[in-house]
Amino acid sequence: MIQSIEEYIESLPEGKKESFLKLRSVVKKNLPKGFEETFQYKMIGYVVPKKTYPAGYHVTPELALPFIHIASQKNGLALYHMGIYADLKLLKWFQTEYPKHCKTKLDMGKSCIRFKKLEEIPWTLIGDLSKKMSPKDWISLYEKNLQESKLNKKLS
Repeated sequence: MIQSIEEYIESLPEGKKESFLKLRSVVKKNLPKGFEETFQYKMIGYVVPKKTYPAGYHVTPELALPFIHIASQKNGLALYHMGIYADLKLLKWFQTEYPKHCKTKLDMGKSCIRFKKLEEIPWTLIGDLSKKMSPKDWISLYEKNLQESKLNKKLS
């Protein structure tokens, strides 16, 4: 069972390893200062560390607050960006920018951006997306959305 960043990278199939390492590099290079790389949810992740945000992730408080995760999947690579899920303005920006950087159709879930054609990953756009939110911005947005969610549950 893989339990570290190094083991994860070592386990990558040769056909994906180069693109995965480039994706990791682009994210790391562009993330604002204060995020920390970790191995979480069986993926490489970038989190707000517990020393910065002691409350952690409300679903699993012992874990640092997740922000971005990258993974190798059966059909390609995936980037999970919690900020895109939590901020409609950021999501709309990304959806508008994507066709300017990539010929393939955007393949996206709530927070998951899937890349099936590794040769067509929009590296510059991923870098720009990674820059968009500081740990402070993410904590603020996360807490706002968490409070709204709790309020909506009370009203239901």
